[in-house]
Amino acid sequence: MTKGINEREIVLSVLMEVTEHGQYSHIILRDVLSKYQYLEKRERAFITRVTEGTLEHMIEIDYILDQFSKVKVKKMKPVIRNLLRSAVYQIKYMDSVPDRAVCSESVKLAVRKGFSGLKGYVNGVLRSVIRGIDDVKYPESGMERLSVIYSCPLWILRLWEKTYSAEVIETMLKDFQQEKPLTIRCCLNRTDPEALKEQLEAEGVQVEQHPYLPYALRISGYDYLEDLKTFREGLFTVQDISSMLAGELAAPEKGARILDVCAAPGGKSLHLAEKLELAGGGTVEARDLTEYKTELIRENISRSGLTNITAVCRDASVFDETMAEKADIVIADLPCSGLGVIGKKADLRYNSSPEGIESLICLQRKILSCVRAYVKPGGTLVYSTCTLNDGENIENVRWFLREYPEFSPADIREELCPQLAGSVEEKGCIQLLPGVHESDGFFIAKLVKRRK
Repeated sequence: MTKGINEREIVLSVLMEVTEHGQYSHIILRDVLSKYQYLEKRERAFITRVTEGTLEHMIEIDYILDQFSKVKVKKMKPVIRNLLRSAVYQIKYMDSVPDRAVCSESVKLAVRKGFSGLKGYVNGVLRSVIRGIDDVKYPESGMERLSVIYSCPLWILRLWEKTYSAEVIETMLKDFQQEKPLTIRCCLNRTDPEALKEQLEAEGVQVEQHPYLPYALRISGYDYLEDLKTFREGLFTVQDISSMLAGELAAPEKGARILDVCAAPGGKSLHLAEKLELAGGGTVEARDLTEYKTELIRENISRSGLTNITAVCRDASVFDETMAEKADIVIADLPCSGLGVIGKKADLRYNSSPEGIESLICLQRKILSCVRAYVKPGGTLVYSTCTLNDGENIENVRWFLREYPEFSPADIREELCPQLAGSVEEKGCIQLLPGVHESDGFFIAKLVKRRK
């Protein structure tokens, strides 16, 4: 190992932060990879894969461990629990790593972390797993089977079962476990998709066109994003296609005043600011709750070079009377359970709860009740979430239209590409489903305020 750094020890430390201390996996892993960016690409790839893979398959891994250990997973010491989890992931899903090496390195790591008295236990459990992993009996049918095989809490599957068929649910779960290229948005105020594609390929990046939008590309094969000259120069920004579609449906016109009330890290705000610059004028105000999040927006504004956008720290759930009927477009991409992006943020599935979702629905409605007043007569409110739960999505829209009849849903079919137009099941709204659509799980509603 380079400079004495042990990859498996780094993996263990990340897993401990996520599973025992409630940290967000994508943030912790990003910070760790930044700290150890001097490691070889192969070493950083190992850290990423084992960390993400262990979290992604954790329910299945715990199910397997419970077949071979007398001490059930929930009763294990946290360090041993996470050490064994990462080992089982390697044994089951990484053919390139010899099983004996996984076992031996795990024992060494247990000793190094101060658990020399448990090295025999770790060795015994992992040897049993290696011998018997191909004979593990899984639940035979129903949501219980899907829960274990795809490592998704049963209560989430029961929630989805109210809206989606078992076939659609399994399609989404399969998609969550697929490795996918990174989706980026070409910054049209600085370059065009063809030129960007050529420059990326010159940097050794594999590039393909996304089918939904002409300025959306999918990239893979790069080592470290910040090492790409095209990224440092602000020629593209990382943004999922679903988020871009929210900007497309907002459809800003020259001179528009746009307010994005929960904007961090600023992808939609920057997209709209770029659209306004290309149209010939208009402004965007990007708000978020904390100074930390607001600073993230400012950093991205700085990299973009756009001058028609500002970042402001403000609580979206508190009414701002100075904005009453001032905005042509209000973007409300609100806090949600995030169940549409658990393929990218695996720990969200373990940190969510039915009670948490009910609390989020209350918050969403509180914010919507505030921000609807900022929309000018004839203006637009775009409500979006990155979740798959009807309660946070279409049911919120129905509630909103009952409470505020001055709003009505816009006809969005003609504003979407042909591949998506048929997915508009209720006027003004589209629910994107991973695996069904080529995007994250995402919901968008476009609502228009009646003119006086």
